[in-house]
Amino acid sequence: MWAKSVSYSVVMDDVLLAPTLPSGSADWQTLLFGFRQEAVTLRHELAELRHDVQRLQLENAELRQQAGYWEAQHTRSVERERLLQAQVELLQGENRELRSQLFGQRSEKTSTTDRSNRLDGEEPETSSPVQKRGQQPGRPGPIRRDRCLLPIREEHHELPADKQVCPQCQAPLVASGTEDSEQVEIEVKAFRRRIKRQRYQRTCTCQECPRTLTTPPPPKLIPKGLLGVSVWVEILLAKFIDQQPLERQLRHWQLLGLDLAPGTVTGGLRTLMPLFKPLWELLRERNRLSAFQQADETRWLMFIDHPGKTGHTWWLWVFLGSDTVCFTLDPRRSHDVPEDHFHEVDRATLMVDRYSAYKAMSGVKNGRILLAFCWAHVRRDFVKVGKSWPKLRTWALAWLQRIRVLYRLQSRRLGRVVNSSSRASVEADLREHTAAMKAQAEAELAAPSPAVPCRGALQSLVEHWCGLTRFLDDPRIPLDNNASEREHRKPVVGRKNYYGSGALWSGQLAAMLFSIFATLEKWKVNPRKWLSWYLQSCAVAGGQVPPAVAGYLPWNLSPEQRRSIGDEMDDSS
Repeated sequence: MWAKSVSYSVVMDDVLLAPTLPSGSADWQTLLFGFRQEAVTLRHELAELRHDVQRLQLENAELRQQAGYWEAQHTRSVERERLLQAQVELLQGENRELRSQLFGQRSEKTSTTDRSNRLDGEEPETSSPVQKRGQQPGRPGPIRRDRCLLPIREEHHELPADKQVCPQCQAPLVASGTEDSEQVEIEVKAFRRRIKRQRYQRTCTCQECPRTLTTPPPPKLIPKGLLGVSVWVEILLAKFIDQQPLERQLRHWQLLGLDLAPGTVTGGLRTLMPLFKPLWELLRERNRLSAFQQADETRWLMFIDHPGKTGHTWWLWVFLGSDTVCFTLDPRRSHDVPEDHFHEVDRATLMVDRYSAYKAMSGVKNGRILLAFCWAHVRRDFVKVGKSWPKLRTWALAWLQRIRVLYRLQSRRLGRVVNSSSRASVEADLREHTAAMKAQAEAELAAPSPAVPCRGALQSLVEHWCGLTRFLDDPRIPLDNNASEREHRKPVVGRKNYYGSGALWSGQLAAMLFSIFATLEKWKVNPRKWLSWYLQSCAVAGGQVPPAVAGYLPWNLSPEQRRSIGDEMDDSS
């Protein structure tokens, strides 16, 4: 029981020094020894606990450090995942865009089933139902064609002699007039034109006169050539208007009994090429005088080795003036080509796409040439964004609607306006709408984080805004360069059919005839009649360029000449 009254002496460091024993105890030494042993044990346990505490504190600090590190790594991983996801979406959009360029519709011609330049969800141009093909109810019928200029070949069809009796009584039938009808036929045939020149023997005794006289030969387009003017007219029209390969045309003529060697035709074309060069040069000079023009370029294959040129891709440039079309073939796609064309122009406005070569022209930099840009190409930017990134389709549709309103207002502006107040109202609406479009583009660009595809389309729109709005001050400037792209359609068909040109002279001949035929079409001149007239004049000149060659260009034709070789022409042409 005495052990319950034992007290302990403790110092400030919490170390047990010695117990205080009750007085009168006999075994106090033994008890003291035991307490000392227990104190030593407690000291060891306390030291171990302190060591454990220090170890746990170090482990805790290390774990806290690791937790902070992995938390930062997680934050970085989440941000990296977000950036990678955005990059994946961007690459997927670019992939869709490239696949659309590779496998999508290539033609600029639109149709009801073509969706290459439209977005799903875009409202149609008109709400009226699609009309059926053919004559529309309530519309005037087509004008009957006048074929009175075609020659007439009469054919008389009679019953056989044994059928000219009554089928019942066998009484003879008496002719009582004819029942007439007409059919239009075409007869294509080749023939040999055998020319017999009469020779005359003199009967006089003059010493200086020749013994015989022969009628002069008829004019020949190619001296000592086999083919006449009519054959060359057919070849040139088929190749450079119908874009028919020469081999296919010769095979067709074989079915008609005419077998021509390809080398003969190719050599003849090379001989004819210099006859068209003076016309092309005069046409090019007139083309430069237009105050407003359009320009475009497309590739043209030339299978020749040209100094300083790698590959066979050349470029066919077109310059569309007010009344002329000029094609130029060049191995370069640089600003040097339009600079050479416009080097003598003092002031002009050029409608182009946003190709950088036009912007690099010296005439553009010094202000002689003003560039007007195409809204159709701007529209394609937003169509590509909507097609390639479905999440941005709503945004793209909103911009397509703004561009559609712009076209509608411009159409109203160019249409027939009743009075000046209506004209002023349409003009004000058009300028207000264009100003709102610019403000919208600048506001979206100033947003904190617009999508990368959106930023690209908007930046291009704002950078080209000055050229895109030149039509506001000059109504002659259209909203797009579709006219120049349409002029390229026939050469593009020829590029696919006869695969470019195999010699420099053949490429130059193609550019010349593309220019001449497109200009004749603008002036509504029949190319067959004009070409026959011009080549016959060259034949009369001995196979050379006729004198006063400028008189054969459509703007120099007299009214009588235009009536004889032209189609029906209106006063505006």
